[in-house]
Amino acid sequence: MIHKSVWLLFLGLMIIGCQEETVIKPAAMLRLEYQQPIYSTVKTDCPFTFEKNSIATLQDKGRCKLNINYPKLKATLYLTYMKVHESNLDSLLRDAQKLTYDHTIKAQTILEQPRVDSINKVYGMLYMINGNAATQTQFYVTDSTRHFLNGSVYFKVKPNFDSLYPAVVYLREDVRRLMETIRWK
Repeated sequence: MIHKSVWLLFLGLMIIGCQEETVIKPAAMLRLEYQQPIYSTVKTDCPFTFEKNSIATLQDKGRCKLNINYPKLKATLYLTYMKVHESNLDSLLRDAQKLTYDHTIKAQTILEQPRVDSINKVYGMLYMINGNAATQTQFYVTDSTRHFLNGSVYFKVKPNFDSLYPAVVYLREDVRRLMETIRWK
């Protein structure tokens, strides 16, 4: 009987002694890093030029509708150019603002960053939409007399701002660069 009790005690100690100590690990954050952008000037048949990141590809959809695709980020920057006529600037500006503020349902905040370049006659607004909206970045630029260009960045995934944030920040810098380098022909 003692022999059986010793054997059970030994077996119990072996089971308890062989377990590893549980270590609580700190919460981890996903770290996404993207290469330093290399920009080059894009020339099209449209009445403007701008600089584009080398990781992106340009797709001309005709009639000055351009898609700048970011395959690694699963994102596209959609650009649409329109001519300004005597009476349509107000409606173009209103439409651009409406497109942005239609996202207030899902957006936590919408930050506006104006662009004023009186030397090159480029005036516009960059909208940074924070939250689980369909787009996190929209913009428009115009010379207020002949040219109007608006753009929106969309990801090919379900919007989750926390997960997309590193890519959102990276693409916002590309949009800023485009706005800073646009030149009307």
